[in-house]
Amino acid sequence: MARYTNPIINIFGASPVRPLQQHMAKVVECTRELLPLFEAMIARDESAIDEAQTKIAALENEADDLKHKLRLNLPRTLFLPVERRDLLEVLTMQDTIANCAKDIAGLARGRKMSLPDKLGPRWLDFVKRSIEACEQAQKAVNELDELVETGFKGSEVEVVQGLITELDRIEKDTDVIQVEIRAGLFAIERDLPPIDVMFLYRLIDWTGELGDRAQRVGSRLQLMLAK
Repeated sequence: MARYTNPIINIFGASPVRPLQQHMAKVVECTRELLPLFEAMIARDESAIDEAQTKIAALENEADDLKHKLRLNLPRTLFLPVERRDLLEVLTMQDTIANCAKDIAGLARGRKMSLPDKLGPRWLDFVKRSIEACEQAQKAVNELDELVETGFKGSEVEVVQGLITELDRIEKDTDVIQVEIRAGLFAIERDLPPIDVMFLYRLIDWTGELGDRAQRVGSRLQLMLAK
């Protein structure tokens, strides 16, 4: 069976979703640097923490540059089966992921934070799974050009639905790990300085936000499929 291709693409040229995908790639690159950051926190290596934070801040700035460029250059009228507003909303949600990574790194460096030994291994699992959620959201975003070309029809819709379902499953895993880490911190918090405990809980919440925000990207794509 011949593949359906949206004829509007042929008339007006390349899909405008490519810059969105480039932005998401930079966002994921930013989140991946969180792993060496948390490894440095476990090792209590301040110079490595500083290095990781510097990389994350630079990548977040690069993502911001891509975001501003896309907003300035996105046509007012797309003539495609996707609304300009939808693309901009996905962009905003992607942006919040990079912002969250930058906030985590800034907190870790600014307060010279370390992780309690008992929580370190599981916290790394938490970070890795949160990054996987962002990577899964990227996979879904990378299918957008295919969706546009096929007019949001056919088997490509099922492919994206499957990616979003897997994203939801990964995000649920991060929720489970987050509960475990909070319980672990509660069990030892009396042995730690109260101010450190307060910021560790904040770090738990912000790490969990990565998966939540990645899931929101998927949810927004799912709404676009339903239109």
